[in-house]
Amino acid sequence: MIASADHLTEMLRGLRLDGVDYSRCQLAAPWGVVYPPTHQAYFHFISRGGCWLKTPAGEWLELSDGDAVLLPRGGGHVLASSPEVVASPPCDCRVLEAYGNVFDVEGGGNGAHMLLFTGRMTFNVDLDHPLLRLMPDLMRMSDFIADEPGLPHLLEAMGREVMMDRVGAGGILARLADVLAAAIIRAWVERGCGAAKGWVAAARCPTIGKVLAAIHAHPETDWTVESLAELMGASRSGFAERFAEVVGETPARYVAQVRMHQARQWLARDKLRIAVVAQRLGYESEASFSRAFKRITGLAPSQVRAAGEAAPVAMFAPPAAAENSFAHSPATSTLPGPSSRVA
Repeated sequence: MIASADHLTEMLRGLRLDGVDYSRCQLAAPWGVVYPPTHQAYFHFISRGGCWLKTPAGEWLELSDGDAVLLPRGGGHVLASSPEVVASPPCDCRVLEAYGNVFDVEGGGNGAHMLLFTGRMTFNVDLDHPLLRLMPDLMRMSDFIADEPGLPHLLEAMGREVMMDRVGAGGILARLADVLAAAIIRAWVERGCGAAKGWVAAARCPTIGKVLAAIHAHPETDWTVESLAELMGASRSGFAERFAEVVGETPARYVAQVRMHQARQWLARDKLRIAVVAQRLGYESEASFSRAFKRITGLAPSQVRAAGEAAPVAMFAPPAAAENSFAHSPATSTLPGPSSRVA
């Protein structure tokens, strides 16, 4: 039996980050890297030196040694040696594959040097998940350090691995980045998600939270107002009124949204046939499922399945593909000057 205070934690257990690619960048001023909007989350860790980050809102933030930031919704942003640098393609830097999907990058001018570890990650839930929609454009690790005694140790471990060129360092850095990103999200949630209102307040509600946890854990269940009211231990009318008051929409509407968001994952990510998804969700026919899906998402299931999840383009292209890929790479930069392998 889950304690009422832990229903939000229970839902968070199903939230997972999977690494796409990572880059260890040694850059000398002046330099600037453009990271355009993407469906993946961005993570940056400043190991040595400092730089500036232009947020999706257009504001400049100064980052220094030990800073770590997460952009959970993949908002477009810029990293640069100073706000005065105009970051634009093409990318004039040397890129070598160091370990699987971890790349070494070096470039820039003749000024101050800095060492940066950056990565992209995907969430295993739909981007319209209520928790993802509530997250800010940018989360900064320093905002949570005081309340998270374990974070400095993780940052120190990552700093050591970035600085050294040891066997297996790439894989260790990738795992540390995933853990740090997850720790940032957990700290944000535990500090109230900015403000405990709306969906977060509902998830923390002892009675409604139990219902939300069940819906998200088992979206394929044929939930009805009656079965959810029974789960909450309330009358049908009392439950429906309380749910709408706390969550902000009717139980039927909320359940439909969660089910269709799960369906979109099955169609786009797992490439399941429409008939299989309809059967999993308990629809009597493919046609009735398709109508419900389009009503919630605005798209036909066939469109979502055909489009799928676009294969992410590497942030920095390895040497063999560099000539043809730099112009299309998600991270493009102004990095003048000679380049060589990151030491």
